[in-house]
This record gives sequence, C-alpha cells and structure tokens, in this order.
Amino acid sequence: MIIIIFLITLSILVLVHELGHFLMAKKMGVKVEEFGIGLPPKLFGIKKGETLYSVNLLPIGGFVKLFGEEYGETTKGDKNRTFVSKKPWQKTLIVIGGVIGNFLLGWVIFSYLVTQGIPVPTNNVIVEKITKNSPAAIAGLQEKDVIKKILFENNTIDLTSASTLIEETKKSAGKNIKLLVQREQRQLIINLVPRTNPPKGEGPLGIAITSYIEKKYPWYSAPYYGLIEAFNITSKIASELGKMLFNFVTFQKQNVDVAGPVGIANLAGQAVKFGGNAFLQFLALLSLNLAIMNILPFPALDGGRLVFVLYEGLTKKKPNKNFEKYTNLIGFIMLLSLAALITVNDVIKLFK
Repeated sequence: MIIIIFLITLSILVLVHELGHFLMAKKMGVKVEEFGIGLPPKLFGIKKGETLYSVNLLPIGGFVKLFGEEYGETTKGDKNRTFVSKKPWQKTLIVIGGVIGNFLLGWVIFSYLVTQGIPVPTNNVIVEKITKNSPAAIAGLQEKDVIKKILFENNTIDLTSASTLIEETKKSAGKNIKLLVQREQRQLIINLVPRTNPPKGEGPLGIAITSYIEKKYPWYSAPYYGLIEAFNITSKIASELGKMLFNFVTFQKQNVDVAGPVGIANLAGQAVKFGGNAFLQFLALLSLNLAIMNILPFPALDGGRLVFVLYEGLTKKKPNKNFEKYTNLIGFIMLLSLAALITVNDVIKLFK
C-alpha cells in the first residue's frame, strides 16, 4: 500500500513538473519530441501528433525531450522550432516551466486547504488537552482556556508563546503559581503547583498547549490566502535549505533530516493515515520542495541548465556543447549517487 501511495505521489509531482516544461515549450514554439514519465528503459509509449508520450521503467523522475535541445545536434525539420534557436528569455521560461508548475500545484492545494481550515499563529497560549489527575486538572483548568499571564508575588509575566509558559513552569516546579486565564468572556485566576517530576511526556502542568488557532477562509478569497501560504512555506524551505548548505560547506552538524525515496514513501503512508487533507498538505509541501531544489544552480537540475542560458544571454556566445554535455552528465551521476546514499540511510532508519 505504501509503495502504491508513493508511486501516486511521485507520478503527480513529476507529471506537473514535466507538464510545466511541456506547455512552456509549446507556447514558445518548440517541438516536443517525447514526454516521459519515469526514466529509461522505456516500457511503452503512445505517439499523439508530433509527441511520443512514454512510460519508463525507473519511477524516479521524468523528462521532456525537446527538438534541437543541444547545440551541434543533428536535426531534420523546421530549424525555428528547435530549442537552441529560441531567444534567451524564451529558453529561460522553458527551463523554469517545471519549477512554475510545482509552485502552482502547491498554490492550488493550499488554496483548497485554507477553505478547510489551516493553523494560524497567534500571540495566545491555548490549552488543547488536559491530562487526568494532573495539577491543571485538579486546579480546574479547561480545554480552550487561554492562559494570558503568570502571576508571581512580585512579578507578572505576559504569555505570548507556548515556550514561555513551558520554561516558567519548569522554573517554578514545586512552588505555588497563579495563572490569569481567559475563558470565553470571563477572566479567572487559577492556583496550582507545577510538578517537579512529571510523568514522561506530560510536563509540569499536565497540559498540551498551542499558539495556533484553526482558521477557514471563504472560497472566493482562498486563492489569495493560498498564495500567501505557498509563498511563506516556499520562503521557509529556501531558508532552511540555505542553512543546511551553509552547515554542509562549513562542516557543521546538520539540524535537519534529509529523506530519499524510501523516507518519502514512509512519510506519504503516514500522511494518508491522518486523512485526505493531511496527504494533500504533504503533497503541496513536496511540490514546493521540488520547485526549490530544481532551481538550484547545480548541473542536471533546471537551475544548472538556467546557468548556461544566462551565460548565453549575457555574453551573446553559445556555450561549449561538450562542456555543457559532460557537466550535466557528471551532475546527473552525482545526484543519482546522492539519492542512493540517502536511500540506504532511509532503509537503515526503518530497521532501527
């Protein structure tokens, strides 16, 4: 079942990405010779019009083969329909078409999800759950209570984040404290004593708290708020990726986990267990991740291809065909090797 979910997830992402290249190439007047899902060897294909639509054996990607894609390539037909004959700005749009496709998919999914309800950060500390027989339960704290302040004898602390409450209750373990609580239209004072040795996972008060509320938006404003959500998450992904690359080149310890095909398959299976919306959110996050990863200026990625297009646009010179060819080949081998290493690591994690 997990394998099927993974293949469906990957197929959607690849289809959208390659469709972006395909549609942009068509718009720019470039002939598309083949639209492939998966990597060769080829399993089967159907030719419709001038394009062969193929399904390939290795389910780890896809491709769009453009007419006259490389300088020096032998072509028969209308030279104006080759990729290399197009202006740099047209090539740029074709190259980033896949990235645009993946971002649009994320935007569309988040536009739907905001109509179903998404967590929105607040400056409040909200009680989500209370453990039986805990200090919070004994003191009369209730779910959905908003904890506004901690009142000490000589000090008052305003609570604007969950972390502040956690930190202060740990410091005050074993001592009597007062909480100013907003319950609907009333304000209450709750007296309690945080535990010094709470059961594992419960904390000093025995409550689960959050600083987020669920907010739903009407369908007519969903595209706007979905776009904001997609931009915010894309920015966060780019920021975290930048930190990861910086830590890598400076030989610092990584604070994030990197997942390959096996890890993604496992996460996709877990997302499905939480329902359709959770899976859609996971798909949107993957699509935005794929957009950011592909725009990186690394050989064999869209960003690497874009570097050569920008070089041509700035220098008015054609890039060396052999240099471009072997650079992309080396980049492709490096990416496959990295994917293999990450996959091995994912398998080891599963067994652990």
